[in-house]
Amino acid sequence: MARPEATKQNRFETLNAALAAENLVEAWPITKSLAYGETFSFTFEDGSKRGRFVSIYRDETGRYERPIHYRR
Repeated sequence: MARPEATKQNRFETLNAALAAENLVEAWPITKSLAYGETFSFTFEDGSKRGRFVSIYRDETGRYERPIHYRR
């Protein structure tokens, strides 16, 4: 479950905090890291027919935006 203070945040200092805000920590491909200015998108199996699409961006200062995610 997301931390109460994370529900109002859109930028996070760590990847884990950004993923935790949307309950996506377990879905992250464990070997992937993001460079500054990089967007990474992936699909993972969530029990739905086509899985769940996730996209996350790391800005030039190193902060992560809240992930965007939806069923495919």
